[in-house]
Amino acid sequence: IQKLCDRVASSTLLDDRRNAVRALKSLSKKYRLEVGIQAMEHLIHVLQTDRSDSEIIGYALDTLYNIISNDEEEEVEENSTRQSEDLGSQFTEIFIKQQENVTLLLSLLEEFDFHVRWPGVKLLTSLLKQLGPQVQQIILVSPMGVSRLMDLLADSREVIRNDGVLLLQALTRSNGAIQKIVAFENAFERLLDIITEEGNSDGGIVVEDCLILLQNLLKNNNSNQNFFKEGSYIQRMKPWFEVGDENSGWSAQKVTNLHLMLQLVRVLVSPNNPPGATSSCQKAMFQCGLLQQLCTILMATGVPADILTETINTVSEVIRGCQVNQDYFASVNAPSNPPRPAIVVLLMSMVNERQPFVLRCAVLYCFQCFLYKNQKGQGEIVSTLLPSTIDATGNSVSAGQLLCGGLFSTDSLSNWCAAVALAHALQENATQKEQLLRVQLATSIGNPPVSLLQQCTNILSQLTGQIAENLGEEEQLVQGLCALLLGISIYFNDNSLESYMKEKLKQLIEKRIGKENFIEKLGFISKHELYSRASQKPQPNFPSPEYMIFDHEFTKLVKELEGVITKAIYKSSEEDKQEEEVKKTLEQHDSIVTHYKNMIREQDLQLEELKQQISTLKCQNEQLQTAVTQQVSQIQQHKDQYNLLKVQLGKDNQHQGSYSDGAQMNGIQPEEIGRLREEIEELKSNQELLQSQLAEKDAFIENLKSSQPSPGTNEQSSVTASARDSEQIEELKQELATLKSQLNSQSSEITKLQTEKQELLEKTEAFAKSVPIPGESETVIATKTTDVEGRLSALLQETKELKNEIKALSEERTAIKEQLDSSNSTIAILQNEKNKLEVDITDSKKEQDDLLVLLADQDQKIFSLKNKLKELGHPVEEEDELESGDQDDEDDEDEDDSKEQGHI
Repeated sequence: IQKLCDRVASSTLLDDRRNAVRALKSLSKKYRLEVGIQAMEHLIHVLQTDRSDSEIIGYALDTLYNIISNDEEEEVEENSTRQSEDLGSQFTEIFIKQQENVTLLLSLLEEFDFHVRWPGVKLLTSLLKQLGPQVQQIILVSPMGVSRLMDLLADSREVIRNDGVLLLQALTRSNGAIQKIVAFENAFERLLDIITEEGNSDGGIVVEDCLILLQNLLKNNNSNQNFFKEGSYIQRMKPWFEVGDENSGWSAQKVTNLHLMLQLVRVLVSPNNPPGATSSCQKAMFQCGLLQQLCTILMATGVPADILTETINTVSEVIRGCQVNQDYFASVNAPSNPPRPAIVVLLMSMVNERQPFVLRCAVLYCFQCFLYKNQKGQGEIVSTLLPSTIDATGNSVSAGQLLCGGLFSTDSLSNWCAAVALAHALQENATQKEQLLRVQLATSIGNPPVSLLQQCTNILSQLTGQIAENLGEEEQLVQGLCALLLGISIYFNDNSLESYMKEKLKQLIEKRIGKENFIEKLGFISKHELYSRASQKPQPNFPSPEYMIFDHEFTKLVKELEGVITKAIYKSSEEDKQEEEVKKTLEQHDSIVTHYKNMIREQDLQLEELKQQISTLKCQNEQLQTAVTQQVSQIQQHKDQYNLLKVQLGKDNQHQGSYSDGAQMNGIQPEEIGRLREEIEELKSNQELLQSQLAEKDAFIENLKSSQPSPGTNEQSSVTASARDSEQIEELKQELATLKSQLNSQSSEITKLQTEKQELLEKTEAFAKSVPIPGESETVIATKTTDVEGRLSALLQETKELKNEIKALSEERTAIKEQLDSSNSTIAILQNEKNKLEVDITDSKKEQDDLLVLLADQDQKIFSLKNKLKELGHPVEEEDELESGDQDDEDDEDEDDSKEQGHI
């Protein structure tokens, strides 16, 4: 071995080193200690330096695996096995002491070569088995460490993929942080795909390994459970349980797989999970049909006993505390003739002493889960015990009859199961406790029936005697239970029976047992080992019937009552009286509070009713307001129609009056008259401003002429005058530009006014042609518009439609005739306004003519001013000349238009 290690360390040829490592591999199984001590350092060096050669890397990894792994020691004696386990953990500790070695191994797993990847997977799995927490921590802090390992599940080579599953099993064991990373690396999707590909429950050991890995990821990990549910992976579990009724054979592997699948369902709905998470998973299982599929297996024939037992436990936790699931379970019937409820069939198995013990415990757990927080189910079970619901024909067996039969059976296991089942039917349900007091039992033929409570009391008639006796340790627990029952009789005693008042029972205990002895006996219960075991979880899971003593809910009751019973025993009679008085006061207070609560509740109801009435009235108010708005709009429409009708009727009665009214409604409106007046005033003001500016410019030009230099002026004055002239010329240019812009705006306003005037004339001509009136002047005709003619025709059409309505509305017609008289005066007023408007238009035409003459004079002055500028040696730009030419053309056009209008 030493020579081989030297060759690995010193040989320069790769073939020599490879052969040496291969020889070490062959010796590593038999001489594990020697190879490990001498060669580990050299093998790690090979992994670091010879990565280019996959063969030598594979040999090195196999050798390290043989050194560290304990898998080959199965047939060795027990002592040597322990030594080999210690040896493997020691070599693992040496290997991971340098964290770079684990990081190096993770990087080697990225190699696709089979001879590197597969031994690397096996070596890392062995390291995790030896020192899991330490290796997990190194992988967790390594960059992308977990992600690299997740790639193994996608490897196309099944050997590597399957060993990758085993590696992830070891990696995720008891490490919540790694479990979360693996889950969010899409592990659920990949594992479920593998299970489906392998045939679900009919698959091989690969399915088993995947299920174990899923349990590692989900058990006690609320984050992953929520991710599994939100990812809709629960729905993908349903096909696992589609086993059918045909007897296709149950291989050992199939039983194992199905057992793990059922356990995985229970992980998601475990009572130890947060209530909200459990409830959401239960609902999802019902919605996707998973619960229905489990109930099918429950009622199927030929199912192995252990699978049937685990299925019952799984159904129990799927329905526990979920009302929808509990209701569905109550409706399930067994495929028998006649059909029987599944609950009855299961209870028959529970009270049958020939059934396996674990199966009977599972049925009891199922019954407890069905009744957990299910008052409806509790009522249905208790009702089967009452006389009015018992089937007199005896053709069918009810759940209540089975429980009563088991309660007084000769089989002690049936007694215990039936008693616990009945206790759960009363859990936190005062109504059913009262109903159970009505239950009557027929003890023997010919004797009258006795109540269930009386029969139980007859059996427990020697309580005090059991407590007083000094028995062995085996009987101490019974003494404690008797003390508990007697203590309950004292604590909840209302002193309604004189012979069994609270004080008399306490005196009886003090005389025959002793208070200290009584409390000591009571403490035997909570100190018992089986009590602590039963208090841990609700499932009754016992290795054998001898351990079946305490129920989980019973342990909670003992814990609640032990302290208060102890206080009640040590209280004196005076304290009891004071307590009674306090209780009475509290009861009175409670009654007062209840009274006020009822009053408040009634007032709340009244307030609610008033709020509803207010909301109803608000809705009605809104509807009425909407109706009023609609009616207002309709009234306005009727008013408009009335006005139009008034115009039409006036036209029918007096053609001239109608035409005058048309002039009122279809001519120039007062708003248009006001607008024209404002424009005329604005035009006048602009004209005055322009005239004043022209006057200033004329004065300035005169000054400029007078300030021209004479021929005898000296050279210095000539230079000064020239500079002054240039400044004045610049100022003159700026003022000319301002003047031009003002002229342009003035010209556009005049053009706009001319356009409006022309449009008005055209409308007047068109209207005069359509309605010729003799004696009407042309100026009056010019006030009508084409737009109004269209409006008039539309109104005439509407008038025709309204004539039919007028026949039915004689009263409105009379009112309309009365108002027609007043309309004549309005027509006269509008006629006067029309005449005034004609005068204004005539004045406007004169002012426009004067303005055109003024603009022509101003343009002539501008032209002469340009000539002066040219004489002074300042050339005028061509653009200015063009613009002035354009302006002259526009002025000429304006003059022609005005002449045409005057001719018209």
